[in-house]
Amino acid sequence: MANYQIDHLHLFSPDPIKTANFYQNHFGAVLVRSSKAGDGKITVNINLGGITMLISTAAEGKPAGLAHFAIRTDCLDKSVEELKSKGVKFTTDIVELPSVKYLFMPAPENMSVEILERQV
Repeated sequence: MANYQIDHLHLFSPDPIKTANFYQNHFGAVLVRSSKAGDGKITVNINLGGITMLISTAAEGKPAGLAHFAIRTDCLDKSVEELKSKGVKFTTDIVELPSVKYLFMPAPENMSVEILERQV
């Protein structure tokens, strides 16, 4: 069986900086980086007790809150095979970027789970 661990939680917020400040002020989260895209959307990365939280600007008309959580594996292809053998139907195809490859699957309670492999 492939190895798995939590990689990150991804939240959407109308004000990512304010949301990040909440976790920093109340729980000691540490700012990792903040970026602003050309369209003005902000993403703030913080670390809370070893877990990365990505906080991005919520799209207008879309709900804020937990978008998904990501589980990292050491071999995405093996994980996909194993999960398919258990009946999992993925909601996306594998996306491959220079530093990561990933895809999404549904989970109970209308949750979305990202399965990813970091490329070193």
